[in-house]
Amino acid sequence: MANRYVLNLNEQSNGDYEVHKNGCSFFPKTNYDELGEFYLCSSAVNEAKRKYPYKKINGCYYCAKDCHTS
Repeated sequence: MANRYVLNLNEQSNGDYEVHKNGCSFFPKTNYDELGEFYLCSSAVNEAKRKYPYKKINGCYYCAKDCHTS
């Protein structure tokens, strides 16, 4: 089953912008961009990078751990 993913548009202290899966305890309530529904976090991260090529995109450590790099 596909999951809904969003990009948190609030920059983290390390400069990252994090991709979150619906249901994550760190899912932003405001200031986010809907990325869509994906089976893999890597697809959601790739979509975020396509939409925001100038931002440092990373997966959330808690809900997209396979895509978390820093």
